[in-house]
Amino acid sequence: MNSRESQLQAFDRLLTIMDELRTQCPWDKKQTMQTLRHLTIEETYELGDAILDNDLEEIKKELGDVLLHIVFYAKIGSETKHFDIADVANDICDKLINRHPHIYGDVVVENEEEVKQNWEKIKLKEGKKSVLEGVPKGLPALVKANRIQDKVAGVGFDWEKPEQVWEKVQEELEEFQDEVKQGNADAMESEFGDVLFSMVNYARFLNINPENALELTNKKFIKRFQYLENKAKEQGKALKDMTLTEMDVFWEEAKTI
Repeated sequence: MNSRESQLQAFDRLLTIMDELRTQCPWDKKQTMQTLRHLTIEETYELGDAILDNDLEEIKKELGDVLLHIVFYAKIGSETKHFDIADVANDICDKLINRHPHIYGDVVVENEEEVKQNWEKIKLKEGKKSVLEGVPKGLPALVKANRIQDKVAGVGFDWEKPEQVWEKVQEELEEFQDEVKQGNADAMESEFGDVLFSMVNYARFLNINPENALELTNKKFIKRFQYLENKAKEQGKALKDMTLTEMDVFWEEAKTI
């Protein structure tokens, strides 16, 4: 791997290129933090896809794209005299040191859970009024539910055993089914949300990331359905003209691949 000197040289090279693009490229000169925002979100999702696919070469490329955006925002910040890349780096360094007193101070911890609890306590001391302030409003609902539960667990608001959480899941399922029988659309939606929230909580107790789990299932379904489409096309058939029994033959084949 590269030496620290080589790593710093590469980062300096990126900063230099960013300076040149910002002054010479018509597209780069026009960009603002607002115009870059949606692109940054897109790049982050592409990195997430590469991680789920365990494609290390693609992960490296996508990390570069995300790093470029970080440098881009810092460059814009320096132009308005608000901050530059050194401020960004030093701020996160200071935060990491402050929130790891078991490494940089005299605090003793026994396990990962105590580290997380200390983290949330320190954030409150830093001026946050709620442990939930750190959960971005724009997060997808599934990710947000997981983060909310993780945050409150960090201050002790949590179940003690996975079995208790599973009982809660079953309770919410029964309540959902009751509302389905009643046919009340608003109540069904509310109870279905409770089911999902409790399932996310159960996943957390089992050390399963619900977002990753669902996306892996999405990918699996897409591959199997596309296999079904291709097989139907090979036989000169349209899916809409096939019976479920006929389609199921190809679906079962796809599951074995």
